[in-house]
Amino acid sequence: MNIASHSFFKDAEPSTSVALQVERDLREAIISLSLKPGARLSEQEIADQLRVSRQPVREALIALARANLVEVRPKRGTIVVKISARKMMEARFVRESIETAVVRRACESFDPWVRVTIDENLVRQRAACAASDYTAFRKEDERFHIAIAHGAGCGLAWDVIADIKAHVDRVCNLQLRKAESMPRLIAQHEKIVEAIDSCNAESAAAAMHAHLTSILVDLPAIAAGNPDLFE
Repeated sequence: MNIASHSFFKDAEPSTSVALQVERDLREAIISLSLKPGARLSEQEIADQLRVSRQPVREALIALARANLVEVRPKRGTIVVKISARKMMEARFVRESIETAVVRRACESFDPWVRVTIDENLVRQRAACAASDYTAFRKEDERFHIAIAHGAGCGLAWDVIADIKAHVDRVCNLQLRKAESMPRLIAQHEKIVEAIDSCNAESAAAAMHAHLTSILVDLPAIAAGNPDLFE
């Protein structure tokens, strides 16, 4: 179990608590599958790797248990939960409901400065695709969706999505390892932006729907190819 290599400590805000920083590190390790579903977690080992006390680690694990990413078993330890196709589809449904509403709002009014950052984000997505760097691409994909929410003046909507989308993210991480996935997702992102630029709410919502449901097409093959990671 290697958490330290994924540490966000160097990027954390000064006001961020140690427990929250540990939670972010563990969440990223779980999403990236560095911590595989079914892996047992040791409070002491995590504390040693991140050079913190056990208390913030314990708090982080409790938070991750609330998000259903780990299961804390009294006197038996803590494990990373396996991927649940049912929870993943529920989370995707909630995310789609929110994000289609967000892009409709984006078509009414969109921050021009944020719009510039989206062009820069798409450049980085293409670079990650060219380098076959699916980890970098996943992070740029998240920044893309965050930018749309903020550009539409709906930053709080992303805060709601962020806590549930980890169930989708682990499957997305597996999806991105397929060579054709990144070019397809970039094309979908470009279609969403084109609809926002055209102030076409119906097209924007349809493009977001197509984007967020595309993972359902790949899910059966992903689950079949990784049976040890799924419930």
